[in-house]
Amino acid sequence: MMNKKFDLEDRLVNFAASVVLFCKDLPNDMTGQYYGNQLLRSGGSSALNFGEAQGTNSNRDYINKASICLKELKESRVNLKILHKVEYGNSGKRDNLLDEVEQLIRIIATIIKNKK
Repeated sequence: MMNKKFDLEDRLVNFAASVVLFCKDLPNDMTGQYYGNQLLRSGGSSALNFGEAQGTNSNRDYINKASICLKELKESRVNLKILHKVEYGNSGKRDNLLDEVEQLIRIIATIIKNKK
């Protein structure tokens, strides 16, 4: 079981890193700055909060941190959907991020449900 958690942590770290690379290439206009900054925060925060969840001592604390991770992933998903709708940023990278965030949301939501 421990191994799966570390695989998930790696996926969240890879997602956060992919967000960084995607945002780095966004145009330096109002749209790019606004959505890029938001996406950088939520994408990175999901990995950081999952890392914190790994160090908790109780199921309640774990669920709390994992829930913050889930909230940040959902924020990232909405951001990416908006950028998709207006065809903003590298479409291949954006669509890959959208696909990965959907999978991560399902995984984290299932973990939280199973811990309750």
